Amino acid sequence: MAMLSEGVAGLILAGGEGRRWGGPKAFAKMPDGSTFLVACARTLLAANLRPVAATIPPDCAEIGIRGLEAIRLPIAGLDMFASLRCGLQRLAADMTWDAVVVLPVDHPLVTNETINLLAASSGIVIPNHRGKRGHPVRLTRELAETVIAGEVPGPTLRDVLKAGTFADLEIDDPGVITNCNTPEALKSALRRRAGRS
Repeated sequence: MAMLSEGVAGLILAGGEGRRWGGPKAFAKMPDGSTFLVACARTLLAANLRPVAATIPPDCAEIGIRGLEAIRLPIAGLDMFASLRCGLQRLAADMTWDAVVVLPVDHPLVTNETINLLAASSGIVIPNHRGKRGHPVRLTRELAETVIAGEVPGPTLRDVLKAGTFADLEIDDPGVITNCNTPEALKSALRRRAGRS
């Protein structure tokens, strides 16, 4: 049973071109046939994060995932920081959240329990697995608004985190440090997960 995470939004960064996948990673496929974007959206929505949005390439077709708002990027090829800023700008119109969990789409193996733990935390939080920092991260609304205002120059999410005081949260979920940025990386991660279970 998922925890109720009041006041926590979800943002999937899925606007990349995915050259190593031969197309946007948002539409890379999991073994069950679902896309990375669907897998990430399911995880955030199952944790009762609201609203949940995803930045997507400007030329992609309709997403059609119930409960997920698609935010088309203005141009192709924007970096992660620019994608983050676009997503936060759209989410900021909704005043019901005071924190947001930001999940890059190439981390589709993150568990529902991890999202629940981040949502139930306070402040700015980075998940760790066996001492290694990963994704998704939890940002406060205050920090998100500084990104929107251009007060945090980037160009990386790490620079955004340095703009505030963050806490590390040790989590027993290898998905937080599993960047599935190539088909081989996904296959390797799935083999490790099968061996672990």
